[in-house]
Amino acid sequence: MRVLVTGGAGYIGSHTVVSLIEAGHEPVVVDNLSNALRSVLARIAEVAGVTPEFHQVDVRDREAMAGIASSGIDACIHFAALKAVDESIRKPLEYYDNNVRGTIDLLAVLSAAGVRNLVFSSSATVYGDPTELPLREEMPTGRATNPYGWTKIMMEQVLTDLQAAEPEWSITMLRYFNPVGAHPSGLLGEDPRGIPNNLMPYVTRVAAGILPRLRVFGGDYPTRDGTGVRDFVHVQDVAEGHVAALERLSGEPGLHVYNLGTGRGHTVLEVVKTFEEATGKPVPYEIVGRRPGDVAESWADVSKAERELGWRATRDLATMCVDAWRWQENVR
Repeated sequence: MRVLVTGGAGYIGSHTVVSLIEAGHEPVVVDNLSNALRSVLARIAEVAGVTPEFHQVDVRDREAMAGIASSGIDACIHFAALKAVDESIRKPLEYYDNNVRGTIDLLAVLSAAGVRNLVFSSSATVYGDPTELPLREEMPTGRATNPYGWTKIMMEQVLTDLQAAEPEWSITMLRYFNPVGAHPSGLLGEDPRGIPNNLMPYVTRVAAGILPRLRVFGGDYPTRDGTGVRDFVHVQDVAEGHVAALERLSGEPGLHVYNLGTGRGHTVLEVVKTFEEATGKPVPYEIVGRRPGDVAESWADVSKAERELGWRATRDLATMCVDAWRWQENVR
């Protein structure tokens, strides 16, 4: 399939582009490079042996996107979105404009081009502050704790309403939990600008001596060691989940929803300890106040994805840590 990948130069997008190429598909990457580098395309080529078609375009540019969508696209995987919880609290208008409006603009372009197959990069944040664990796909959503989460809820609602109005659409919403790690080649990984918002790149930069210590946000949660619990899943597993959904559900009308995670939660301090044991690198840390918008615990029930997509996460936390560290060493 010829697959339009919005945000395809980003962290999860780039890994998915590699998985698409390895599965025999033809990705067409669209990215405005607001949070990615053009050099990622060369890294994808080095890993996969193919340089994907690339367009530096914002998904809100309907005219430019229309030309791309009409070039024989069979399906779309939509990653393009801003994604930092704390930034969304400070800049809510930017998040609603980029994420919600961007999705509406993209859907209008796809619809005009006759493309009716979409895999959407959603998030476990749509479940809000869990009242029951593990989180299952049929549980209520619409209880976000931050503007980023609300954009994901709104994007899901737009997709749900579109599929109900135009039942020929095949729309798959993948709610993944906490993607971490990097490609085992060390050529692709998470490289945020400034101080990372996500745990693993923060850990690796402290281990590399780039940052003095890890700030652990909250040590008084009602968890086994007082720090937040998350379902960390290897980015390679997440990428393969997108390909599995694409191949299984393209051309099958309906609204399909799946969690992508490991089904197991780890605390922040467990991640630090595992990283130190797996890499031999110390990670000094300090516990500071809770971060606005964070929840205490979150992990997935992933049985539906395994049952219906034939997908499950196969890489453990130690592998996530080793791969993330290999990437960090390569980008120093």
